[in-house]
This record gives sequence, C-alpha cells and structure tokens, in this order.
Amino acid sequence: MSAERKRLLIALAILFAVNIFIIAMAQNASADLYKKGSSGAAVREIQTRLKNWGYYFGAVDGVYGSKTEEAVRYFQRKNGLSVDGQVGNLTLAALGIQPTGSGGNSSGDLQLLARLISAEARGEPYTGQVAVGAVVLNRVEHPSFPNSISGVIYQPGAFSCLDDGQFDQPVSESAYRAARDAINGYDPSYGAIYYFNPATATSKWIWSRPLIVTIGNHRFCS
Repeated sequence: MSAERKRLLIALAILFAVNIFIIAMAQNASADLYKKGSSGAAVREIQTRLKNWGYYFGAVDGVYGSKTEEAVRYFQRKNGLSVDGQVGNLTLAALGIQPTGSGGNSSGDLQLLARLISAEARGEPYTGQVAVGAVVLNRVEHPSFPNSISGVIYQPGAFSCLDDGQFDQPVSESAYRAARDAINGYDPSYGAIYYFNPATATSKWIWSRPLIVTIGNHRFCS
C-alpha cells in the first residue's frame, strides 16, 4: 500500500470518528436530564407538578434533593415508567413538561390523550371515544382540576386504567383520531367533566352527578 493511500485511509478514519463524536454530542444535548444535585426553574416546575398531584411533600425550592428523587421514583413507579429517580425526556413528557430540546409541539399531549381514550373507551362508539377525550379537556379548563392534559390524566385516582394495566396496552388507531377531534374542539359530551359505566361503577357518589348524555356504555355527567 502506498504512503499516499495510507494517509487517505487515516484521514477518512479520523473524519468518521469526528462525525460519530459530533452525533453523540448532539444526541446528548437534545436530551434533558434532571437528577439529584440539579437545580433551577425546571426542577421547581418538576417539584410543583409532583406536589400538586400528591407525589411530593417537600419544599418547592428548585433544588433536586433526596425528597425530590424519592417523589420522582414514586411517580415513575405508579405510571409505568423506568424507575431511576431521574427526570429525562420520557418522565418530563409524563409530567406534561416540554423538553427544551424538543422544539415545542403538542404531539406529547396528543399521544397521551389517545392512550387514555384507547384504555378507557376501547370498543365504544367513535363518538364515545371522542367524548372521553373531551372530558379530559373539559377538566383542563375547569378550576377544580389540574390545568394540563397530563395533570388531569395523572391526577391520583382519576382514571382506573392507570392502575389496572389498560393504560399500557397498544393504542388503537381510532383513539388517535378521537384525540385529534377532541383537541380540535369536537365535544359530544356537551361539556361533561365526569363519565362512568353503570355496569361497573362502584362509587355511589358518581350516580349523584347530573346526567348530560349517554353514549354507548358511558354516562357523561356535569
């Protein structure tokens, strides 16, 4: 092999290695990660959401300490996430916090709403699926509920599908369409903030809610 060819191969190898390094750095830069020792406004937002939803009982001080780490583990464990006590992009999305490197869009809300619709209304008429999504959005606007889609969905005890494993099942195609329609303003529930299946409901209180409309197996109430 000539000396010139050796120099060319070495140069190509160096160029390849540099490109791999740049790609790896870019990937790391695009992934947010908050863990014990982190601090700042993002940590304060994480603590605020966890506290509002009953996972965190410490001070909202923007310092990621042991209590925050414990609360994150609790949230991850209850919501089917990898339990490591660190807040990366997946946990941020579950908390309803937009990762700084994601470009800012509502695709996370759409995915989350579709997953809930699929879990709660699989097998229901299409209008019933949209109505379940609309209930979530109506709660976001209601002063008695959290003010984000993720906040409403992950509010402790709000939806049984998060406890019985249905939330982790594959999402149906119709649920994605229903989520889009609900987000775009279609509300066949006519403003309902509750719904339940009379055949499976165990709460006597839910029967006291004024009925608005029945769609499929669900009664939608105010």
